Amino acid sequence: MSALAASVKTKRLVLEPFERTDAMHLFGFMADAAAMQHTYVAPSYQHCLGRLQSYEATRDMLGFAPWVVRTAQDGQVIGWGGLSIDPLEPEWGLEVIYAFAPSSWGLGYATELVHASLGFAFGNLGVHEVHAFAKPENTASARVLQKCGFSLQGYEPALARNHFVAASTRAA
Repeated sequence: MSALAASVKTKRLVLEPFERTDAMHLFGFMADAAAMQHTYVAPSYQHCLGRLQSYEATRDMLGFAPWVVRTAQDGQVIGWGGLSIDPLEPEWGLEVIYAFAPSSWGLGYATELVHASLGFAFGNLGVHEVHAFAKPENTASARVLQKCGFSLQGYEPALARNHFVAASTRAA
């Protein structure tokens, strides 16, 4: 099992593999159209569970998948994200993705998750670049990505999103 499959701790977060018992916590905000206005909105608990399980199934094959994001202080589930190759659209390559409960917005948690994800991508996987996609109107995500070293590559019409890339600064 890859180091990415295990739990990871940052200063304020615990990043853990998804388990079925996490689904209801995640569904609480993943079904909220306002909270998820820039990404997939789960139409039902079963759809949410199925989608989360499809991402988690890639962990065995790839050695990584998005994590459940918990606060280190009290273990509260506040989000989901990390490194991913989308099981439905793998042609976009290695991406960092994330979604957070609105109560955790603006507190730097997304930045902390993205930094941890890039550290693992460049350090543990040895990849040279990671992609991210955000709708043009999602300025908060664009700020997070740019703060973490991503640069805007342009608009991707097939996804109706801006395409960002973070490149490793390590010598090849």
